[in-house]
Parts: sequence; C-alpha cells; structure tokens
Amino acid sequence: MNLLLVGCGKMGQALLTRWIDLKLCTEIHVIEPAAIDAAVPHVHTLDDLPDNCKPDVIIFAVKPQVLPDMTAAYKRFAAQGALFISIAAGKPISFFESHLGTDAAIVRAMPNTPAAIGQGMTVACANAFVNDAQKKQAQDLLSAVGDFVWVPQERLLDPVTALSGSGPAYVFLLIEAMAAAGEKIGLDPAMAARLARQTVIGSAALARETPDTSAASLRENVTSPGGTTAAALAVLMRDAGGMQALFDEALAAAAQRAEELSR
Repeated sequence: MNLLLVGCGKMGQALLTRWIDLKLCTEIHVIEPAAIDAAVPHVHTLDDLPDNCKPDVIIFAVKPQVLPDMTAAYKRFAAQGALFISIAAGKPISFFESHLGTDAAIVRAMPNTPAAIGQGMTVACANAFVNDAQKKQAQDLLSAVGDFVWVPQERLLDPVTALSGSGPAYVFLLIEAMAAAGEKIGLDPAMAARLARQTVIGSAALARETPDTSAASLRENVTSPGGTTAAALAVLMRDAGGMQALFDEALAAAAQRAEELSR
C-alpha cells in the first residue's frame, strides 16, 4: 500500500519504524518539519508532496489541537477512496466526517506508548464506509506495534483510553510507589528503585508468557497462606480504600475526561 503519515512525533516514529522494518508499504511519504529518516521522503506541508502522490492510507499522528486547521485540506484524498486513520486523542469520527466528507472511510485508533518498542496495545473503531480490505490495511498497520483489537462502537474508546491509553502511567506510578515504600522500610533508594522496576518487568513478562493463566491465578500462585505476600495483599485488597477502589475511581475519572475531550 502507499502511505501518507501526517505528523511524526514519538508515536508516529514508532509506527514508521515498524512499517519500514516489516516492509508493509510500497511507498511512504511523511509530512513533518523535522527530518526523520533519510530513506523516507519527508516534506513540510501538504503542498510539498509530489503531484503523483495518491496514498491508499493517510494516518493523522499530530496533536489534536492542530487538526481543526488542517484536516479539510485532505478532503481530495477522500474522493480518491483513501482510508483515513487517526491516532489523535479526543477527536471523534464525526469530526473527521465533517471535514473530509460524510462518506469518507475513517478509522479512529487509540494506541499506547509501549508501541515505541513494539509492545503496544491499540484499539480501533471504523465508520460504516470502511470496507473489509481497508479494515485489513488498518489492522496490519496498527498491529505492527503490538496487540490490536477492534471495538464495534466508538463510545467504547473512552473506557479504552482510560484503561490502556493512560494505563502505562499507572504502571510507572506503581514502580514509583513500590520503590518509595521500599525506602521507607530501610532499603537504599537505588536498590529500592532497581528492585521495584525489575519486579514489574519480570511480572509483566511472566503474564505475557502465560496468556491462558488469569492474573488472579498468577497472584494466588505467589501468595502463601499466612505469609508475607498475604499480609501485604490484605492491605492492598481491603474493601475501603484498597487498590480496587482506587482504580475504579481513577479509571472512571479518566473515562469521563476522555468523553469530555471528544465532544
């Protein structure tokens, strides 16, 4: 497929690198002021593209606040049958339909930052004008940076954003909190940070290597009755103010904010 990548920040670069490595595209053009890769044609504006550039897929990987001023300029590609994929947070499919045409083929996707190392989680929703071939194109491109799943309704992208889109920050906070707690019980700060980081890395790797084992079972496998882990979990899993209650409140707040940003 011929591809046009609009914007090449951290997420755009992660996608671009994987597409090149996997040889998913016949031709790639990038619209980005900064030079990205000498092997990839990159221009500063849409007007700088070659006259014969007719992309099959256009990916918007820019900050959402710049989209209102630039999206309508790509409407001519909709008339040529191009598929549009947006990874810009907070911009609903209806926004793109209003700028590109109500019959434009549009996919809205929510990746997360581990995509930078090919370990991301991307969730996407397509409008009614995306055909089966285009859905495969979108899935091939977005799954290049990790796991991928479709959702049937766009409204589900708000809780998706709360869970997996923002989720890496929760894991990094967990590392911070474990390290800080380790310091408070007597560990050297560097040692506490090292132990916390590798414990999370190793536990995540174990979960990845045992996909048929639930997280609850993995937790139970570590927990001996009456032991040290059980003592800690009794605090973390208490009904009032425990970890589940905090996550319930946190994800509800994130989902509500995602909904507000999409209006």
